[in-house]
Order: sequence, then structure tokens, then C-alpha cells
Amino acid sequence: MTAGMWTYHPELLATPVPRYTSYPTAAEFGELGPGIFASSLAALPEDKPVSLYLHIPYCHEICWYCGCNTGAANRRGRLANYVERLREEVVLVAAAIGRRTRVGRIAWGGGSPNALDPEQFLSLAASVATAFDTRGAVTSVEVDPRGFDSDWAEAMKACGVSRVSLGVQTFSPAIQAAIGRVQPEETIAGTVALLRGAGVDSINFDLMYGLPGQTIDDLEDSIARTIAFAADRVAVFGYAHVPHLLPRQRRIDATHLPDAEQRFRSAEFAYRAFTSAGYAPVGFDHFARPGDAIAAAAEAGALRRNFQGFTEDSADVLIGLGASAISAFPGALLQNDKNAGRYGMRVDAGQLATARGIVRHRADQLRSAAIEQLLCRGSADLSRLPDLGRVRRDLQPFERLALVEWEGGLLRMPPEALPYARAIAATLDPYRVEGSGAFSNAV
Repeated sequence: MTAGMWTYHPELLATPVPRYTSYPTAAEFGELGPGIFASSLAALPEDKPVSLYLHIPYCHEICWYCGCNTGAANRRGRLANYVERLREEVVLVAAAIGRRTRVGRIAWGGGSPNALDPEQFLSLAASVATAFDTRGAVTSVEVDPRGFDSDWAEAMKACGVSRVSLGVQTFSPAIQAAIGRVQPEETIAGTVALLRGAGVDSINFDLMYGLPGQTIDDLEDSIARTIAFAADRVAVFGYAHVPHLLPRQRRIDATHLPDAEQRFRSAEFAYRAFTSAGYAPVGFDHFARPGDAIAAAAEAGALRRNFQGFTEDSADVLIGLGASAISAFPGALLQNDKNAGRYGMRVDAGQLATARGIVRHRADQLRSAAIEQLLCRGSADLSRLPDLGRVRRDLQPFERLALVEWEGGLLRMPPEALPYARAIAATLDPYRVEGSGAFSNAV
């Protein structure tokens, strides 16, 4: 999708909506035991690769804005215990599958995986390779530049890591101080150099808009520096200020946050800046150099969306390992216990750690596919939705402004609808209620 001048319609963006990295969202999860996880693993087909996600819920420093499930990596014993429980879970999950299953993708996230020692990372990676067939798997790792060094770069080279996502957020020292993430540009430069030297061929920068005191000039400067670093991919997220859900965000001065229209214009500016610099738009908030695999997937209509955001990963099954990690199967979304202590106790007792989730019945699967298609391709066939009449009614405000169009049961979003993509997707979601405060701004 491309975009012309974006028109601001505040009434269509007034209600917070999910980012839709899954459907149903985690807000709909209820208590579920490990039985459904075990049966889902046992039923995996032998001829289709799966993806793995390993969650490290620790960081050397806790940023005030962060919405991730993470804690301070300030006790070596706690990290060592977590690593051992994660290793045990790998063995438990492999045993529940009952055979070696081919893994096409391995993603390490957090928190910050580099809150671990490089030796711990290498040991866990070896355990995964022993339990599963990981030959040829694409491996990606989220990295905090503040705790990255040459030993970590060597560990990544040894594991064949080819993709890394850097938490950059902003290059402005003042804004970094306002969100509790101070990292000088030379720290980022050093990390990029180490990663390139280790053979990482796709580096993503995470940037944010809507931060306290942030202006378009600040955003322009961060984008220019990102382009100068030759980032292969970029994700530009809007900061979600929900201190009632995330107490750490109370340290951020909400009186300095940009208003809704400023956020909208920031998202528009980022789109124009990156596309003008030759980056291909990927979904509604990602960008990539034309030669990157995710840009190729977007161009080919093969883009997907999962818990890591937009991706070229085509696997229908994602197995989450670690505290709070979510597994996605066609028929269920299943989450491990969020608390690292309780997670460890379950695994240490020889149990799978599933605590919450939701069974996806046929209607949920249809809606999930339609939402993913809308966000990834800009169109979706809604003809089989059981509540199509309600969806058509809820889409009328967008239709009146030519932000959606119908061809029979096929819904299309024209280019100018790009900033409204999540709000449009939310009309397919019967779980959403007016005025929900559990989600982020629509832009």
C-alpha cells in the first residue's frame, strides 16, 4: 500500500484499539491448563515447519515506557535458575511433540536476551538444537545496545544469527532521559559495527513517536540517523501511555505527551521520510530496504503478522517458550504463566507451563485470517463472517469517507486508509467495546 496526503479524522481514531498481533487478543484470554497445549503439540503435522519464540523476561535496566513482561537482571542466581527452567521446558515441549520437528524460525525476545551471559545464550541455543531439528533455521534476536559487547557478537556469530532488532526508540538525549533509556549514539554505532562484523545481514531499528516532549524535528533527526546507519528494517511504534496497567510509566510526565493530532502527523511524517529514502512500506508501521526479505514478502502478498509484528515467517504454528510466552496454533492461543517464579515451579515439577489462553473456534479463525489480511495486504474477503451485517454497519463511518470500499464480500482499504488500518480491523472484532482503555492509541 502507498499513501497520499493523510487526512485526519479524529472521530475515527478516538477509541483505543489492539495492535492485532493475534486474534483474539490476550485481553480475551482466560484460565487454561496445559492439557490443550500438550494435545496441540501432539497433533502437529510432520510435514510443516514450526517457529519457536524464547522469552527472556529480564533487562539490565528497566525503561519507563516499556510494556514488556520484564524485570531487572540484578541477581545472577535468578537468571541462572531461569535459564535452567527454560532448558527444561525445551525438553518437555519436545517430548510432548513426540518426535523431532523441523523448526524454520527461532526468535529470541524479551526483555533483553542479552541480559543473559553469552555462555548462557549459547548453552540454551545448543539445547534447542538438540531437542529440535533446527538445521537451516533463521534466527533473530532482540538486542539492547546498552548491554552488547564483542563477546555477545561472537556468540551470535557462533549461532548463525542473521537478524537482529535494536531497541533505539529515539536519538534525542533529552527524550531518552524523559523515558528512562539513556544510550548515546556511539553505543548504537558500536553495536551496529559488531553485528555487521558477526555476519548479521538484517538489522532492524525500533523507533517511537508520541514520546514526551517529542517534536517532528526530533523525529526527523532520529529517522535521518537511522537511515545513515543503513538499517535494513525499521519499525515505528506509537508510544502507548497506560500507567494504570504499567506502573513504571508513572515516571513519565504525561503533561508533555503529544496530543492525538501530533501523533497522527508524526506517523505520517515517518511514512513519508522512509518511503522518500527508498524504503518499502511494510504494513502500517514497518519499513524495509527493497532487498530485504520482509519487503519482498510485502511485495509478493506473502506478508504475515504474529506476536513479533509484521513478518515474512509463513509458519502457522508458533511455539512460545519461557515465562509469559504465547504459543499460536490454528485452534488455540496459549500463554505460559506470566510470573517467572510460578513458571519455574511448574516446569521444575515436570509440567508444561500453560496458564491462560483461548480456544479459537471457526468464527475466530475466520476473523483472525481476515484481520491479518487487512493489515498485511489491505483487503480481505469477509463474506464468510457470521456477523457480516454488523461489520458492514460498523464500517459505514469509514465507507462514507471513502476509507473502505466493497466488492461484494471483499473489503478493500485504499492507500489513504493506511493510518486507519487498526481502527478498521477493530470493526471485525466483536470483543471490542466502546471506550476500552486496555489498548493503545489507534495511531
